Amino acid sequence: MRILAQPARRSDKTVEKHYQDTIASPVAFDQHADLLDAATLDALKQLFPDGTAPMWGVMPGKNGANLPEIRKMGPGSWVFFSGDKRLYLGGTVALTWRSPQLAARLWDTDGDGETWEYMYALSGTRGFDIPIEEVRALLDWKPTRNIMRFQAFKDTEADLLQSLLTLEPAQTVQPEDEEAAAQQAIADYTGPLERSAERAHRGEQAHLKRALLPGPTGECALCGRTLPAAFLIAAHIKKRAACTDDEKRDLQNVAMLACLLGCDGLYERGFITVSEGGQLQVSPLAASSPAVAQHVQDHLANCTTAWWTPEREQYFAWHRAHTFRSAPAP
Repeated sequence: MRILAQPARRSDKTVEKHYQDTIASPVAFDQHADLLDAATLDALKQLFPDGTAPMWGVMPGKNGANLPEIRKMGPGSWVFFSGDKRLYLGGTVALTWRSPQLAARLWDTDGDGETWEYMYALSGTRGFDIPIEEVRALLDWKPTRNIMRFQAFKDTEADLLQSLLTLEPAQTVQPEDEEAAAQQAIADYTGPLERSAERAHRGEQAHLKRALLPGPTGECALCGRTLPAAFLIAAHIKKRAACTDDEKRDLQNVAMLACLLGCDGLYERGFITVSEGGQLQVSPLAASSPAVAQHVQDHLANCTTAWWTPEREQYFAWHRAHTFRSAPAP
């Protein structure tokens, strides 16, 4: 998955207006059908059945300076917005197209008469509040480096960011020939299905689970249900890949028991988190999936976990800042 950075300072009045007009208030397709070609309009309606989507755009830049990076962007690319020394918004590119006319209608033009004509629709937008210093440390950047232009990250950097943040692909419109090729590749695959790294991971999981669950049953830290050991997993409160060596060894505090009946997946994907003090917090984005919202209502609404302690707060705080799917700031 390609990861791109979009420098956009919320303190900039122009950026803030664009953000309010087309991110905080998703664009209605039918209002602009006269400037969308038939193929783009049809694809948007397939991807967003409610007829609206957050939209953003990129200028070609002076002498086309942004074009090499723009060409790397496509459906499934993950984009985050940075400004004022923080990452504050992320989303997945669902569709890209070029329309100077629509961009000018939505965002006008700059002083040179240019507009943000290389456009994209975003799915799964979510808010962040991550200092740029943390990104610098993760990617081994110089202390003074900032994100100054639209850019795509190298594969190694993308992998590291993927481990830091919970990034998921968007639904995309896949041509029939590509879909057939993908299905054939799956059918033809004869390589190994078990790897030594996976076996090592399972061994570590078993050791961690034994440390947290000495008996045949245990209590899920999130929903509070008492379940057989087979339905419980030792889940890292802070993503393991982001832990220091000392944090990985802090077994009694860095991990918790979570059930496989929904809580582990919801926590891992950021639909629930734990506030300071132990109150469970539900992402407003959970409402976008009726099944997820119903599960939360049935088992997690108004819950407080006894698993929270002052010693574990640093790990829960990390999850709130990095994994929890907060809504984009209005």
